[in-house]
Amino acid sequence: QVQLVESGGGLVQAGGSLRLSCAASGRTFSRSTMGWFRLAPGKERDFVAAISWNGKTVYADSVKGRFTISRDNAKNTVFLQIDSLKPEDTAVYYCAASFGGGWTNPDEYDYWGQGTQVTVSS
Repeated sequence: QVQLVESGGGLVQAGGSLRLSCAASGRTFSRSTMGWFRLAPGKERDFVAAISWNGKTVYADSVKGRFTISRDNAKNTVFLQIDSLKPEDTAVYYCAASFGGGWTNPDEYDYWGQGTQVTVSS
């Protein structure tokens, strides 16, 4: 079992920044691929970014150049630095862990956090 707890969300003005954190406990964190997804009202859950156990990263086109995913295996934590926020970034952000080679497909992730709300005002 893996427990994931997100934090760092909040209300921010357009153009601002936030740093989301996801603390993991349980199964060996360093062996996992970690991903961030988001769910906006009336929309489907979207892939945002992912980082492999050895630091390889991938981003959704909509966030490239603005979002940065990183991980600290010693602290069992993955981060999502969000810069130049836009109102369309408003969503609940979820982190997820995959131990089976998942990458951008949410169905390939085994464990999910409870989410943290990000609201961007214009």
